[in-house]
Amino acid sequence: MRKIIRLIDANINRSLEGLRVAEDINRFIFSDKLVTKLLKDIRHALTRTIADLPFGQKERLQERDILKDVGRVSNQSELTRKDYTEIYFINLQRVKESLRVLEEISKLYSAKISGKLKRLRYALYSIEKKSSKLF
Repeated sequence: MRKIIRLIDANINRSLEGLRVAEDINRFIFSDKLVTKLLKDIRHALTRTIADLPFGQKERLQERDILKDVGRVSNQSELTRKDYTEIYFINLQRVKESLRVLEEISKLYSAKISGKLKRLRYALYSIEKKSSKLF
């Protein structure tokens, strides 16, 4: 159970961080009010959804072990980006992947939570398509 909580914690952080990066790029660079709002709505919906898990932030923080994380070191491709559009789409991809992990793992606890996460992931697919029209 402790290792699963650790896995969930990492993917919650990954999702929320990626959403914030994408949201801020939309807000401050693309000036796209609609997509900014959609990303913010997903971020808030994710926060509400994870609150339904049978453990909270306190338990997640207790299981966090950054020093023993075997995947903590960044690879070279993560250290370079060509422009903000690449950063934007890489972060959307990051969020989609982490939502998928959360969706699958949450099936151990609640089909309802898993379903909510799946809907958030599909909403992100739609946002990604809308965003691709900006370029």
